Amino acid sequence: MTIGAGTTAGTEKTALVVGATGIAGSALVDTLSGQGWSVLALSRKPGAERPGVRWLSADLTSAASLADALGPENPSHVFFTAWSRQDTEEENISVNAGMVRDLLAALRGKDVAHVALMTGLKHYLGPFEAYAAGEMPDTPFHEEEPRLPVRNFYYAQEDELWAAAAGQGFTWSVHRAHTVIGHAVGNAMNMGLTLAAQATLCRESGEPFVFPGSETQWNGLTDMTDAGLLAEHMIWASTTPAAANEAFNIVNGDVFRWRWMWPKLAAYFGVKWEGYEGSPRPLEQSMAGREDQWRDIAARHNLSEPDLNRLASWWHTDGDLGRGIEVVTDMGKSRDAGFTGYRRTLDAFTALFDRYKAESLIP
Repeated sequence: MTIGAGTTAGTEKTALVVGATGIAGSALVDTLSGQGWSVLALSRKPGAERPGVRWLSADLTSAASLADALGPENPSHVFFTAWSRQDTEEENISVNAGMVRDLLAALRGKDVAHVALMTGLKHYLGPFEAYAAGEMPDTPFHEEEPRLPVRNFYYAQEDELWAAAAGQGFTWSVHRAHTVIGHAVGNAMNMGLTLAAQATLCRESGEPFVFPGSETQWNGLTDMTDAGLLAEHMIWASTTPAAANEAFNIVNGDVFRWRWMWPKLAAYFGVKWEGYEGSPRPLEQSMAGREDQWRDIAARHNLSEPDLNRLASWWHTDGDLGRGIEVVTDMGKSRDAGFTGYRRTLDAFTALFDRYKAESLIP
């Protein structure tokens, strides 16, 4: 019997983390297990073993696979962080909304108290194929803005979440993150590891660390989301009755300009840098064909991942840094509801780079 956000009758707190090897999912597994939760970590392939964490394997695009994996389980809280990139937005909608629908259907009849869904600022910016191209709300983005008049897989995921909540009796929360940086390998959208790989390649070849994006991104204000802070936010909403059945933005809480940040990242790696100089210089072009160079670096420095394509997502970083609009996100709704978490983005970057070094992902 479900009795409200963060509480179930007669059961301990057991978290199901969906997409547990991704940037957000990995941070959730770390944070939840560190707080003493029992964690069911769901992914296609299992991650590292750790106390309090049990790995489940399933194909999120298969209702039968999900039903098999989750049949014996009874989580009290669900954290959905997975997505699958498709060629068109209609395919994104079909696949990604279907994953939410099938996952929640596999949990029907169980003691689920709360489901937290991670989405992002494409809620306000539009989908990739119309990214920041049409009329958008003014910045900073606020949660009460109406949906854009375009098809968007985030909207479809929300609709599936709300329908299941109404039918199954759990509370929900939606977490709209900006560019998320965290620890994950093989992720399709990882600016932190992408910039670390770029800086390493530049240093090893004597090239400057070139800002790849637009003049607006170089000079304008922006913000980001640390994966650890996102995990704290999702856990907070899932265990705080006042946060139930709400959508929240989640960013670090500071703002910066890339013209301020870029030299500091370059200084961390000990490499010369270049800023915006008249036009964008996309990484998909400047970093193309560097796989052999990275394999050589990995061999010389005994790195743990010799495949550059599992580290760098050039296209995604180009998309974020190439936008022609300023993107700033309001956190007032979360603050009013009691969430006080904060990260300084520069510190989030350097702590992440330190971890990459400790785990021999970069030299």
